[in-house]
Amino acid sequence: MTPPDTPPDETAEHAKELADWRPWAARAVVLSFATLAGLSVVLLTWLSEHALAAFFALSAYSPWLTLVWTPTLTAALVWCTNRYFAGAAGSGIPQVLASLDVRTPPEQRHLFISLKLAAAKIVLTVGGLLAGLATGREGPSVQVGAGIMHAARHWLPQRSSINDHGLIVAGGAAGIAAAFNTPLGGVMFAIEELSRRPEHRSSGLLIAAIVLAGLIGMSVFGNVSYFGQISAGNFGWSALWPGVLIAVATGLLGGLFARLLVQAARGGSDRFSQWRKRYPVRFAAGCGLAVAVIGLVSQGASSGSGYDATRALLEGKDPTNGFYVPLRFIATWLSAWSGVPGGVFAPALALGAGIGNEVAQLTGHLNTPALIALGMAGFLAAVTQAPITAFIIVMEMIEGHGLVLSLMACSVVASGVSRLISPPMYGAMAAAQLKRLDSDRADPQR
Repeated sequence: MTPPDTPPDETAEHAKELADWRPWAARAVVLSFATLAGLSVVLLTWLSEHALAAFFALSAYSPWLTLVWTPTLTAALVWCTNRYFAGAAGSGIPQVLASLDVRTPPEQRHLFISLKLAAAKIVLTVGGLLAGLATGREGPSVQVGAGIMHAARHWLPQRSSINDHGLIVAGGAAGIAAAFNTPLGGVMFAIEELSRRPEHRSSGLLIAAIVLAGLIGMSVFGNVSYFGQISAGNFGWSALWPGVLIAVATGLLGGLFARLLVQAARGGSDRFSQWRKRYPVRFAAGCGLAVAVIGLVSQGASSGSGYDATRALLEGKDPTNGFYVPLRFIATWLSAWSGVPGGVFAPALALGAGIGNEVAQLTGHLNTPALIALGMAGFLAAVTQAPITAFIIVMEMIEGHGLVLSLMACSVVASGVSRLISPPMYGAMAAAQLKRLDSDRADPQR
C-alpha cells in the first residue's frame, strides 16, 4: 500500500495522458478551426484590398459618380443587413462580447456569432469598402474568427476541457492576429478586451490557436508589418512635450469619437436618432452621401480604411492639405453611424497618424514618423480603452526599441483621458446588443 505522502508517479501520469485520444482529438479540432479562421480573415483581407482598389478606380474615372454610388450601395447594404443578417451590423466586437456575457444563454449565441454571420460579415464588410465608406476590416475579423471557432464545439470530444467561452475568445483574438499580422497583439487583445475568466487548463492550446491564425496571415502576405516599416529611431528629451500633446489630443478626440459611437448604438431622442430608427435605409443613404461629399473635398483621402493616406503621411506627404483629421473623423463617424458592417481599428490608426503628423508640423519636431507612431497608439488606445493591446499592435509595426516606453506611456495616458469622456466603447455597445435577447424571446421566428 502506497503511503499517503508518497508523490505520484509522474511518468505514469504522462503515459496515461499520452494514451488518451480525447485531448489529442481536441487539439486537432481547435488547431484545424484556427487554421480555417486564419484563412477566412486572409480572404476578407484580399477581398477588402480589391474592393478598395475598385472604388478608387471608380473615383479616379469620375469623382462625381461617387455621389450616386456611395449612398446607393450604403443603403442597399443596410437594407440587406437589417433584413437578413441583423447580427452582422457594426464592428463585430460588441457582438463577440455579447456572446461571452453570462446573460446570453448558449441557445441564443447564434444572434451574435455563427458560421452564417461570419460569411455575411465578410461579404457586407467588403461591400462597405467597395462603397468607399471610412471603415475597416479588423473588427469584422474578430466576429468572423469567433463565429468559426465557436463552430468547433460540435466536433470536440465529450468531457473536453475546452468550453465555448474559450473557443470564442480564441477565435476573436485569432481574427485580430491574422488581420494585423501581429500574433502577440492578438494574444493581448484576448487577455485585455475579450477574456474575463481565463481557462487555465486549455489556455496554452488556445494561445497556440491564436498564434497559428496569425502565422496563416504571415504565410500568405509575408512577414511584413501592417503599414510597412516605420523607422522611428530613438526619442530624446526634445520629444517630451510633443509626446504629451499627442497623448492628450488623441485621448480627447478618441474619447469624443468613442462617445459618439456609443450614443449611436444606444440611440436617443434627437431628430437624427429617431430618423435612423424609423427609416434606417434612408438614413444610411444620407450618411453615404455625406461621406461621398467629404471624399470629394479631401480628394479621396478620407475614403476607405485609411491605409494609403497613412502611408502617405509616413512618407512625409499630406494628402489633404491640413484638413485630414477633421474630415476623416467625420467620415468615419458617419460610416459607423450608417449601420453598415465595418470596423474602426484601421480608421482609428489613420486618425492617430494624422494627429501625430499635425503635432510634428506644429512643433517642428524632426522625427515625424515617431510622432505618427505615438498618435496611432494613442488614438487606438483612446477609442478602445485597451492601452496594452494598442501599444503592442503599433509596436509590432515599427522598427526601433527606443519607442517602446514612449508608446506604452502615450497609450496609457490617452486611454485615461478617454475614460473621462466616454464609457468603454465596446462594453457599452455590447450592452446595446444584449437588448436583442429579449426581442428574440418575444419573437422566436424573428
